[in-house]
Amino acid sequence: MEKREELYRGKAKTVYLTDDSDKLILHFRNDTSAFDGQKIEQLDRKGEVNNKFNHFIMTKLEDAGIATQVEALVSDTESLVKKLDMIPVECVVRNVAAGSLVRRLGVEEGLLLDPPVFEFFLKNDALHDPMVNDYHIVSFGWASEAQIAEMKALTFKVNAVLKALFDEAGMMLVDYKLEFGVDAAGNIVLGDEFTPDGCRLWDKETRKKMDKDRFRQGLGSVVETYIEVAERLGLAL
Repeated sequence: MEKREELYRGKAKTVYLTDDSDKLILHFRNDTSAFDGQKIEQLDRKGEVNNKFNHFIMTKLEDAGIATQVEALVSDTESLVKKLDMIPVECVVRNVAAGSLVRRLGVEEGLLLDPPVFEFFLKNDALHDPMVNDYHIVSFGWASEAQIAEMKALTFKVNAVLKALFDEAGMMLVDYKLEFGVDAAGNIVLGDEFTPDGCRLWDKETRKKMDKDRFRQGLGSVVETYIEVAERLGLAL
């Protein structure tokens, strides 16, 4: 597979075209950002850790019958992925109250949410990723009602798989975001990434934060903690 020109550069990843029009290369960089890019640092090995972590998680989801865009690792920091027409919304599931939910609603951090809370957010940095609902998504043509239903169903299927996975490793899956796209056959497929950058993970016993909140809140040991998460799951880095 030949990597060609850059297609898109995000805050922490770069997407490249390949000589196959249906495949892309996803490059995980060491860049780490928070607060819509107001805080940016380079963290050694982060790209490698997130690339391998993402491949591990996506493989677990594929084994559970959830289609993902990830096909193979091609280097320490790069993965081969299917090309998708991405839907510009984030699907967020909250199992425990934290982050913006606490700030918006004034609830106590750590409150267990039963049933879990599902939210949609428009993927738009300039607008600070505002919350949207099904009506916005359909009215503005971002996705159809059938696609919305499929994204919700898949997000909760992911929740069931990963809550159990992290629980067995002594961690709580507090919340996370997913992004979906449409493949050439019109199927909804899980895209982008699942890493500690895009979810919240706490140690079950101590409530130690094991995700990007360590960077946001200046807690330190960001990559070291990501590696600890991976190793608890059985992924050697």
